Amino acid sequence: MKIIIAGGTGFLGRPLAEALVHDGHSLVLLTRGQPSADASIRRVSWRPDGSAGAWAPEIDGATAVINLSGESIAGRRWSEAHKARVLDSRLLATNSLVESIRRASAPPTALVNGSAVGYYGPLDDRIATEDTPPGHDFLATVCVKWEEAAMRAASSQTRVVCIRTGLVLERDGGALPQMLPPFWFGAGGPVGSGRQYWPWIHRRDWIDLVRFAVATPACTGPMNATAPHPVTNKEFAKALGRAMRRPAFMPAPAFALKLLLGEMADALLLSGQRAVPAKAQRLGYKFKYENLDDALAALFQ
Repeated sequence: MKIIIAGGTGFLGRPLAEALVHDGHSLVLLTRGQPSADASIRRVSWRPDGSAGAWAPEIDGATAVINLSGESIAGRRWSEAHKARVLDSRLLATNSLVESIRRASAPPTALVNGSAVGYYGPLDDRIATEDTPPGHDFLATVCVKWEEAAMRAASSQTRVVCIRTGLVLERDGGALPQMLPPFWFGAGGPVGSGRQYWPWIHRRDWIDLVRFAVATPACTGPMNATAPHPVTNKEFAKALGRAMRRPAFMPAPAFALKLLLGEMADALLLSGQRAVPAKAQRLGYKFKYENLDDALAALFQ
């Protein structure tokens, strides 16, 4: 199968591309860099502006399109300008892909589009399935608009899956490496109250869930990409300490995080969602790492 990935060079896109190549698929990466080609992956330049560009013929005849493109949420302290870039980068890329899909004479059978569990907003200890309504904060607003843009591609020929991703765990990127230094120095612990839920997923399962979404015709609409057993931040800190064989009792005060990170601290660290993968499990996906201790043990063995 020919699969198109937008945003295929980062922490999630790169290993996903490698897994799809291993599956025997032919891959096209839409990239802002220079075009190139090798035996299994072609890089095609694009500058998404909300419309179909010169790259759009690549969409015609593809089996699936996977869209992970967008400005990093946690790349810098939030300002109004950065928040605008976060939203605009997602909408422009998605609108460009949707326009190309709608114009294609042979449209893809699936668009798998990025999203996040931030869709639900802060939820305390309430369980969030794919049927839970959206929140009202900045991240929820971004996710709602992002998913609405993606759903414009839905038709009798193309199904749309919105992957609501949680905290993806791996040693070479994402949030986990940034958590480790305090633990290595014996000063790790919960963040704020520690009662907020952190819906995590091992990167291996995230990759396999995307592959599952591409290959499963019954998979449509939103799908939580989180492990079956979300934990509180306090439980997460204890599990991380066990995996690293380090203490985990030193809390990071909420006020200090707010001073350091501003609004981003509340959205990404001090609140959370008890999100569960109801749809994936209903459709038959089997997680490799259901429990946090097992996932962290695999990362630190």
